Amino acid sequence: MNFLSTLRNLYNEYPRQYWLMIAGIVIATAGGSMIWPFMLIYVSGKLDMPLSSVAALISINAGTGLFASLIAGSLADKVGRKGVMNFSLTMTGIAYYLLMHAETYPQFVGLMVMIGLSNPMYQVGADAMLADIVPSEKRTDAYAINRIANNAAFALGPAVGGFLAATSYNLAFYGASIGFLTYSLLLFFLARETLNKTAKKMEHAVPQKGGFVRVLQDKPYMAFVFIVSLGLVAPTMLWILMPVYAKTNFGIPEDLYGWIPTTNALMCVFIQYFVTLVTRKHPTLPVLTVGMFFYAIGAGSVALMSSFWGFWLSMVILTFGELTLVPTASKYVADRAPEDMRGRYMSIYWLGWGLARTLSPLVGGFLNDSIAPVAIWIGGLAIGLTSTFGLFLLSRLSSPKQTLPIET
Repeated sequence: MNFLSTLRNLYNEYPRQYWLMIAGIVIATAGGSMIWPFMLIYVSGKLDMPLSSVAALISINAGTGLFASLIAGSLADKVGRKGVMNFSLTMTGIAYYLLMHAETYPQFVGLMVMIGLSNPMYQVGADAMLADIVPSEKRTDAYAINRIANNAAFALGPAVGGFLAATSYNLAFYGASIGFLTYSLLLFFLARETLNKTAKKMEHAVPQKGGFVRVLQDKPYMAFVFIVSLGLVAPTMLWILMPVYAKTNFGIPEDLYGWIPTTNALMCVFIQYFVTLVTRKHPTLPVLTVGMFFYAIGAGSVALMSSFWGFWLSMVILTFGELTLVPTASKYVADRAPEDMRGRYMSIYWLGWGLARTLSPLVGGFLNDSIAPVAIWIGGLAIGLTSTFGLFLLSRLSSPKQTLPIET
């Protein structure tokens, strides 16, 4: 009875639209993760091309996403959060449906571009909408709950998708398409637009430098984005390169290694909220410093590992960094952004994530080929600790006034 009462109290703490977003992201993520982990296997079998050519599709997708992140912020602040989110979910759902009918490499390229353009628009729009409807003091918890729901769906999706794909890949594609389109319909009919029209009118009434110029002139914020983006190279190298490193150098097979990312998802589901109960009691920048330190140690520790349990431990350490940093960073961005600029602030923030994902394979590959495989993790440690020190300096230089939303 106490558990039900706790759930009821938690539900009542946030607006109904927030819980609609949580339900929707579970549906969409579960659908998308039914096929995305198996995408390269599917395309390789379909086209019978070298893995390097097929893997280039993921790079095309990521590169398109960098461009889309900038567009998404402007659209979210001008057109509205809901419209941008609906467009993203609908286009992604259609793209997954079309993927099962693609037969040539150019067709797959076009659909990867389509997904790359649409995906960041949802992320930016949703983060801005959440900031619109949830007050500052509750945002850390709100972003944490969102991550718990997302990771729970991600833990479920591949298991269902693998079963469906073993029968027919078309079933997995249908599941992905239906998941995104269902959320889009729920959002269209049940959600309201949260963009503050009054703030928009004031923006036009008072002459201001427009677009991203205002964001770029916020020097403490741009320093924050640069430092965090640099540090994110370390955990991204672990996610992308540790599977290959573990198999090539220590013979860890895929079916065994698969439990390592599963551990990350389960920790995000079952531990995230309790970590947030601790982190929300402290100022954001010091919390981010601690989170980045865990990221650095997690990536660097791989250099000492040679067995499944060693690599598993590295992921556990890294995940504590994720649990600490990610929800707090989202809150920092939401609090820092003026109300009429939240979309663009979120765009710059997610652009930093995209740059880290783009650079980390290049940095790790260079260290591996030019020095030695273990140099990947020593380099990751150095990058992560540099970012940690940068966040520490930023937290010392920032007064309490600077960590609050900017006056407009």
